[in-house]
This record gives sequence, C-alpha cells and structure tokens, in this order.
Amino acid sequence: MKSTLITMTLAAATVGAANRTGSFSGAITDTMCKKDHARMKISPDAKCITECVKSHDGKFALFDGVNLYPLSDQKQPAQFAGRRVKVAGTLYEKTKIIKVDSIKAER
Repeated sequence: MKSTLITMTLAAATVGAANRTGSFSGAITDTMCKKDHARMKISPDAKCITECVKSHDGKFALFDGVNLYPLSDQKQPAQFAGRRVKVAGTLYEKTKIIKVDSIKAER
C-alpha cells in the first residue's frame, strides 16, 4: 500500500514537472501562416492573422522567434493580432499549447 502511494506521488510529480507556468513573450500569429504571411497576399499581417483564424481553420498562436505555441484562449488574442505580447499562463510541454491566463501588449 505504501509503495503504491509513493509510486502515485512520483508519477504526479513527473507529469507536473513537464508543464511550465510563467510568462512567454512573442508575437500573436496563427497556426496556418505561422511567421510568414506573404503567401496569403493579405496585408497588414494583423488582417491576415484574423482572416486565417476566421476563415481558414487557423488558430491564434504565440511565435517566440523559434517555436509556435497554439493558445488555449481563442478570443483574447484577437485584439493583439500581429503584435508583440507577453502571455501569462502554463505551457504544456507535450502538446506545446499555452493555457492562457492573460495577455498584455509589450512596449
């Protein structure tokens, strides 16, 4: 019984360790175009991002210059399309999705 409890506790700790809570900086984009909006021929980028999410099954995401992280909240990012932001939340390492707590524009 005691060894089962220890095993369950270690498993829970391992799962929790895979997630990272904090602040993530980057630009709000979409999962369809990612960082390059030129192929869609829609300007400015904010308009392309909004169009891809609305009409082309794209999802709002955070691009940090290297990685693209889909965002759990698909309403809040709309006002920041194409802008640099700081997202507070939890990054789920396995899925690369950020569970959004808040989004603020960077200056």
